[in-house]
Amino acid sequence: MTREYLKQASLTSKSDASKTHAVVKGILDDIEQGGDASALEYTAKFDKYDGNVLLTEQEIAEACALVPEKLRQDIQFAHDNVRRFAELQKSTVSDVETEITPGFVTGQKVIPVDAAGCYVPGGRYSHIASAIMTVTTAKVAGCRHITACSPPRPGVGVAPAIVYAAHICGADKILAMGGVQGVASMTFGLFGLPKANILVGPGNQFVAEAKRILFGRVGIDMIAGPTDSLVLADKSADAHIVATDLVSQAEHGYNSPVWLVTDDRTLAQDVMALVPTLIDALPEVNRENAFAAWRDYAEVILCSDREEMAACSDEYAPEHLTVQADDLDWWLARLTCYGSLFLGEETTVSYGDKATGTNHVLPTSRAASYTGGLSVHKYMKIVTWQRATREGSKAVAEATARISRLEGMEGHARAADVRLAKYFPDETFDLTANG
Repeated sequence: MTREYLKQASLTSKSDASKTHAVVKGILDDIEQGGDASALEYTAKFDKYDGNVLLTEQEIAEACALVPEKLRQDIQFAHDNVRRFAELQKSTVSDVETEITPGFVTGQKVIPVDAAGCYVPGGRYSHIASAIMTVTTAKVAGCRHITACSPPRPGVGVAPAIVYAAHICGADKILAMGGVQGVASMTFGLFGLPKANILVGPGNQFVAEAKRILFGRVGIDMIAGPTDSLVLADKSADAHIVATDLVSQAEHGYNSPVWLVTDDRTLAQDVMALVPTLIDALPEVNRENAFAAWRDYAEVILCSDREEMAACSDEYAPEHLTVQADDLDWWLARLTCYGSLFLGEETTVSYGDKATGTNHVLPTSRAASYTGGLSVHKYMKIVTWQRATREGSKAVAEATARISRLEGMEGHARAADVRLAKYFPDETFDLTANG
């Protein structure tokens, strides 16, 4: 089984990793110490914005009024799909209990985090869908307070469609602030906001680094890098559709990898010939991003058969994985490492990015080898509890005392000893480590 690289990347996502840690750490420290005033200074510096940062009800209403009716309907359609899928996810986890031994009951309780901070990119592109994906899932999870945070544009503020999406999806507050300062404001509870228990949503390298630094004192959805996509295609695939799907994802950014893995040389060559033409037809900003991503980060890999294709895909563990090949059930059963899977020509990553209901906040940089994407579960804590009768605790206490002594943890053992002595004063127990 062999792989032949018909096109190999000259760079990887790590090649362009800026040394942003010191810059981001400095900003976070300044804002934590200086509070609202420091956050506003950074907003003026980076966002070039000096308007109101915590939107009032009137400002929200005015922004919503600017959104065309057709777009409102599309946003509502996407919101309904995301909400229904999140409700389905939530139904898979519930409070349970079991009598683990006679008289000793253990259980699980599912508790949503109190406050969620949802970052919605609004710089190069207005990520309306990110507002839908992050706020809706937090609302379904049951978070008591949800802040949506998005970069304002100079003299304009947050894009009206983002305001509308965040509002109808359930955001309690909308913060007009971008970058590190926005993340910091939600984390530190500035501008009268509750301190966020979890930060979610995509962002640039500065937002990602801020979340990475803050992780521990606050939960995060994941440590994210540039978005990436892989297409698995065999001879049955349509080269034009494959090429279009690759280009559609390359437009995310200059460092967004896209990969084609196939066992058909003709298909690979056709796709490679089509991509430059499709990129040239994009608007300027999109064209520049896609051109650089294809030139520096894209790969086209020729494999010997579908098993080798699947193995290659699992190794890359892509954020988005598309299969345009025969026998889709085989691929669904075989593939194991991906953020979200798109089976067949009739679906595409763009659908998942915007409107089908599955979440588009997904693991990048091969993190799909160990985690999934944002879901309603990310906002929920699964905690455990126990309760026992005195008789029910007897066997557990004996085992606990002996195991603890074998480990050398005498204090733990005595916590069991005193209960046995109190509850069963007329009995003698062998609680030594070696019996």
